[in-house]
Amino acid sequence: MFNAFLLTRGWRDTPKGLELEFHWATDSGAVCTRFTEQEAVFFIATRKLSQALEILQSLSGWRHRDLPLKTRDGKAVTALYFRTMGDAREAEKRLTSHTIPCWEADIRPPERFLMERFITAAACIDAVPGKPRTLFNPKLAPADFRPKLRLASIDIETTMDAKTLYSIGVYSAQTRCVFMVAEQTSTQVLDDGTSLIGCVDEKACLQKFLAWLKEEDPDGLIGWNVVQFDLWVLCDIAARLKLVLDIGRGGARPFWRQEKGEGGRRFVSIPGRVVLDGIELLKQANYQFDSFALNNVAAELLGEGKLLHGADRGEDITRLFHADKSALARYNLKDCQLVWDIFAQQELLEFAIERSQLTGLLLDRIGGSVAAFEYSYLPRLHRNGFIAPNLGELRSDIVSPGGFVMDSDPGIYQHVLVLDFKSLYPSIIRTFYIDPCAFWCAEQSTTKRHLVAGFNGASFDRDKAILPDMIESLWQARDRAKAGNNTPLSYAIKIIMNSFYGVLGSTGCRFFDPRVASSITLRGHDIIQSSKRWIETQGYKVIYGDTDSVFVWLCTDAPMPDEEAAGVGRHLAEGLNVWWQEKLQDEFGIESALEIEFETHYKKFLMPTVRGSDEGSKKRYAGLVGKAGAETLVFKGLESVRTDWTLLAREFQHELYRRVFADEPYQAYVQQCVRALMLGESDDKLVYKKRLRRRLSDYQKNVPPHVQAARKQKEWGLGELKRGDWVSYVITLQGPEPVPGRRSELDYEHYRTRQLAPVADSILYFLNDSLAAITDRQMSLFG
Repeated sequence: MFNAFLLTRGWRDTPKGLELEFHWATDSGAVCTRFTEQEAVFFIATRKLSQALEILQSLSGWRHRDLPLKTRDGKAVTALYFRTMGDAREAEKRLTSHTIPCWEADIRPPERFLMERFITAAACIDAVPGKPRTLFNPKLAPADFRPKLRLASIDIETTMDAKTLYSIGVYSAQTRCVFMVAEQTSTQVLDDGTSLIGCVDEKACLQKFLAWLKEEDPDGLIGWNVVQFDLWVLCDIAARLKLVLDIGRGGARPFWRQEKGEGGRRFVSIPGRVVLDGIELLKQANYQFDSFALNNVAAELLGEGKLLHGADRGEDITRLFHADKSALARYNLKDCQLVWDIFAQQELLEFAIERSQLTGLLLDRIGGSVAAFEYSYLPRLHRNGFIAPNLGELRSDIVSPGGFVMDSDPGIYQHVLVLDFKSLYPSIIRTFYIDPCAFWCAEQSTTKRHLVAGFNGASFDRDKAILPDMIESLWQARDRAKAGNNTPLSYAIKIIMNSFYGVLGSTGCRFFDPRVASSITLRGHDIIQSSKRWIETQGYKVIYGDTDSVFVWLCTDAPMPDEEAAGVGRHLAEGLNVWWQEKLQDEFGIESALEIEFETHYKKFLMPTVRGSDEGSKKRYAGLVGKAGAETLVFKGLESVRTDWTLLAREFQHELYRRVFADEPYQAYVQQCVRALMLGESDDKLVYKKRLRRRLSDYQKNVPPHVQAARKQKEWGLGELKRGDWVSYVITLQGPEPVPGRRSELDYEHYRTRQLAPVADSILYFLNDSLAAITDRQMSLFG
């Protein structure tokens, strides 16, 4: 017996039945397991069986069996088993055309095979490790195993139209080389240790890369936009050269899928190998950057960047290919190395491994919150005696609200504490037994003894709830991960737990029911409002609340050391936790899993108004935190943290707020900034940046400024920007214009009234002051 970690899974129809194929990484190398003569399965209502038998009488190679399972509304079901996926799909097509629902027909056999054995990614294989490397029908069991995957970072260089290949860079623990089309076909070792391998033409370049891939045989390939560009372009070039790009294990070819529509995202499956994209993994781990371009991310995380950068990089690459191949090789390999170093520093592989082991999602799966939920939930649901409904079965007029956002009391405050409910929605699910299966059982229950009331008429059977146990297991695993300083695991668990409500509240989930979802959110509303009332009985004032947090003003302007304020915060959190434990035991007879924590003490705090009114804003605030002499400013939702505001506005806000919070004079600073703007001394800080969310031609009625600038850039022959590209533009006296090739004078009055004034007035309003009042006299100097 030996442990293995899943890399890829697949299936094929054979004359003897369905065959499932799984590729695994082990401590002694890659292993493939194949399971023959398997069956595809879905369910129909038992009362429809006789009709189904008549409809499918001409279809062979299938059987049926009654099972002790039922639908959400209590109807008995029969399982239909098929020797091939082709037969299963044909049967589903015939039955649904006769309005006979087929449940769980969309669950693919490889996933069902593993999930019903509670195998997510790691498994114990009952066989002797070693040769042969392909095993047939071994026994599998769940395991807790983390592999040491062998990766290789790849990057290609091409002509600007990506039609002609220049080179392929490879960086791994064993290899640092660049395969390049060159006149000389010898291998040259550069002064930095890079091996430059000359290839007579593109085909030879690809063939040498494929030979290296088969020899080194990595478990995975990593890169930057590696699926959408590098691998796609290599496949396209290989097709043109009539070359088989067999980059999978055992000479397997990649399988491509592309979303419909222009610019649709591409997906690739390579049997036996995973492909991990740095951009996608960073997004999955909730990283935020102004731009996910490699040069920008590397500069921010590693403090270094690409060897070539700027708008003319494409031309520079072509120039180096013809004039200095050694320099191009260094550039190519540097990109590979940057990706490698980002993966290592941010532990992206470890994050992907932990996420896969927790959820059943493949290592290179993008997104997949719903799929991850269903993978864990379905086998547990079956053991509770139910099958899953189909997507979109439920029709309801009930609307599930979002998180509760309290009306704020605007103003500048001293000593504001933030109390935060730890993982509020998962805690609510655990505490109130909120769960789809528990909801179905409660609807069919003849007694109210074991039921916990929800909202909108929902109640939940505490003896049949599945999710609370799932969350409690994850919660305990996260506590262990934190204790062991396993950051990737801890963060992966946090993301998964917090996704549960989003899944249940999504119409894209087969378990969606607004009564279940609203029992989470409306309970959250009640918890925040009830907590506010309790806190105010303690002599303090709640000035704002947002989903899982309350902002508590200590009702004093007197100096207070940070530790003293933190003590008040901890005391309030402890008292509130005890109060909720007693309240829920008295009212529901349940134990509270709610846990509120003291999070932050703001020495100074601003809750602004909605622009142009006296009403308090929501999800926008700023504050001063930290011990004396080491304070820092925190901004939430304000211009300082928004990339669609100019650098001028962001720097101005940061310094102005610092001065106000520190009780320093600010008028001279405001005058100085306005004066520098009007004299053209801040021109390099006036650039707006915004991403194109659609194609340029899709903007018809309302054409925003960044689209106007992008169209001018195209009209002026400065390059066409596509959906997803960032537009850098300025506002001129002739309207928005792209930064490259700007033709008109800048509109300084626009920046004064639309950038500086809103920033200044959001805080000066509470000091009975404004930017206009400060600068009107000075502005006359420029008239």
